[in-house]
Order: sequence, then structure tokens, then C-alpha cells
Amino acid sequence: MDLKIRTQLSVMMFLQYFVWGAWYVTIGTYLTTALKFTSPQIGLTYGATAIAAILSPVIIGKIADRYFATEKVIAFLHLGGGILLFVLTTIDNFTLFYPAIILYSMAYMPTIALTNSLSFQQMEDPGKEFPGVRVLGTIGWIAVGLIIGFLKVEATAIPIMIASGSSILLGLYSFTLPHVPPKKGESKSTVKELLGLDALSLMKNRSFAILIISSLLVCIPLSFYYSFTNIFLNDIGMSNAAGKMTLGQGSEIIFLLVMPFFFKRFGIKWMILVGILSWALRFVLFAFGADPIVSWMLLTGIALHGICYDFFFVTGQIYVDNNAPKGVKSAAQGLITFATYGIGMLIGTWLSGIVVEIYSTSANGISDYGWKAIWLVPAGLSVIVMILFGTFFNEKPIKEVKDDASAEEYDSMAEPAKAGS
Repeated sequence: MDLKIRTQLSVMMFLQYFVWGAWYVTIGTYLTTALKFTSPQIGLTYGATAIAAILSPVIIGKIADRYFATEKVIAFLHLGGGILLFVLTTIDNFTLFYPAIILYSMAYMPTIALTNSLSFQQMEDPGKEFPGVRVLGTIGWIAVGLIIGFLKVEATAIPIMIASGSSILLGLYSFTLPHVPPKKGESKSTVKELLGLDALSLMKNRSFAILIISSLLVCIPLSFYYSFTNIFLNDIGMSNAAGKMTLGQGSEIIFLLVMPFFFKRFGIKWMILVGILSWALRFVLFAFGADPIVSWMLLTGIALHGICYDFFFVTGQIYVDNNAPKGVKSAAQGLITFATYGIGMLIGTWLSGIVVEIYSTSANGISDYGWKAIWLVPAGLSVIVMILFGTFFNEKPIKEVKDDASAEEYDSMAEPAKAGS
């Protein structure tokens, strides 16, 4: 991969996550303060991305694979998304806001898989090259957070406007990205192909299926972290909780950069196992570092984010790209997005709320959280997923997949569905 393409992909990743970080982190504050939305309405708003991840990425991925150039699909989705974000700043009632945020999320969520797919198709060795490109996404997320914090506009519509402008900028920029033409077949598309369901044929490979299932299951305990860590740290009295949580993004940058070394030394299976183990360890540190407050435990738990996210999710995305035929690569990336940001996060958000309610009491409007018990639940779930993945995933490569292979041709390469590795 030459310097020009690497620069193009890096800028794309920076803007991709700059857009998401601009509105996602602070929209709850804006809805509470400026629009006076209720807590259930705010919860529904945050669930919009999970609903969109369920409904859109696989189908959009198939459109990119078969009918339109990937970079043009990304461009039009971000241009449309930028317009929808601007519209959101003009709405002050939930009846209109909710469907609008779902529509926007359905435009944005597929671009996660599409930008990954476009990047992979420019690389000779994704395991070595992708982390150095993807790290710019994390830097973009941190950058926009610092900008919004400096401007002190969390409770206004300005962050959404920033996201709108940067989304339109990325849409226009996407027309300059490397060209990834659609795979044109001679046969007519079936309903299965039009819906992107042919990517499900990849699930006939046992290790591929185990990775997708494990990715889904890991997102259940992951939801505990995203939904309640800031509340947890503030509740136990940690100062500048939001600032300390940026340690997680900082560690993500470090581990993205060293991932090629670990790929070479340990391979995909052990990297993913370490990633899952880190989730379990993080929650144990939170459970036993809360009362009394043991700062090093809490800060270590936060700093583990780089291993938790990079070693599991980024490694998984690279594995999917390496093992999917060219004709369904974008749809395959959509499938893992569907499993993680969609089904997994939706279940996790629901379950985490129930668990916190079970282990909490409320009196005179003040909640008393049983944090130790709360955090041990996702820790236990993470251990179960680690055992499942370690037992059934086999890193042994399947037969070489031809660039023009279809998902049906891939079926003949599937591993026997028997126990053992």
C-alpha cells in the first residue's frame, strides 16, 4: 500500500469516527437540558444505532458488493446523513426526533463496515497495515471530544451541527477514495442476495460462525461498560471521571499500533482470547476497586480498553476480511456489524438496565447502587464467552478463497461441524 492510499484511508477513518464522536457522546446532555426529554426517551435515542445496525449494514453491504462502487455508497450515505443531522437540530419534540435519529443511524451504521471493507481491499497484509490506518479513527473521536469540551457546548445543538458539517465533508471526500467496483455477475440476483443474506453462507464454516457468535455475546457485557461506567465513577466520587475515561481511547491508539507485532507472534486466536479475558479482568477490577476506592484498580480497568477493543473487534474484522470471498466482503463486514453493534448491543443495553435495577435501591430520589454485584455479572458473562471461543474456534486457515468465489462456492470449504479443534 503506497503512501497516497494510506493517507486517503487514514483521513477517511479520522472523519468517520469524528462524525460519530461529535454527536453520540453528548446528545444525552442536549436532550435532557435543552429539549427536556425523559430518561426512557433518551434511552430509546441511544438505542437507535443498535436498531440501525440490525436493519441496514448487511443489505447496504450487498449493494456495495454487487451494484455500486463502495466509495460512492459511502459518499451518498454520509451526504444524506449530514442533511438528516442538520434536520435533527431543528426538531424539539420526540415524536419527530425519534424516527429522524433512526433514519440517520441507518445511514451511518453501514459506513462502519463499508470503510473497513474498502480499506481491506487496498491492503496486501491487513493484519499489518489496517491497525495503523484504523488508529486515525480513534484519534478523530478523541479530537472532536476535546473540541466540544473546549467550546463547552455539550448542552446545545452545536455538537450535532459539527457532526452534520463533518459528515457532508466526508461525503464529498469519499468521491476521491480508491475505486472499489461492484462485482458484476452474469446471473440475476436472487431475493437472498438482494437482502444480503448470502453472507450468512459463511456461517457454515464453524470457526467463522464461532467468531460471529462470540462477537455478539461479548457485546452484551460491553454494553455494561458504555452505559454505566461514567455513572459508576461519578457515583463513587472519582473526580474528573469523563477526563479519566479518555485513558481508554489513549490505550486504544497504543495497542492498534502494536497489533502487527502481536499478530506475528501470537496469531488471531490468542489475540482474541486475550481481548475477551481483558473484558472479564476490567469488570473484576471495577467490582473490587469501588468500595473503598482503589484508584489504581479503576484506572487500570479503564486503560484496558485498548486490549479489550482492539484485540477482539479489530482482530475479528481482519479475520472476516481474510476469510470472505471478494463477492461478499462488504456484506460479511456488515454481518459482523449486525451481530455486534446491532443484536449484541441491543440485548446488552436491555440486560444491563435490568441488572442495575436488580442490584440497586432508591429512596427519596437517591439511588444506592450495588456496584460489586453489578460488575461481577458482565465479568462472568465474559468468562463464559472466552471458554466458548477457546474451545470451538480453530485458527487453521480454510482452503484459499478465490477472489471471484461466490458465497455458495465458499460452502464447499466449510469446516466440518464437529467438536474439537
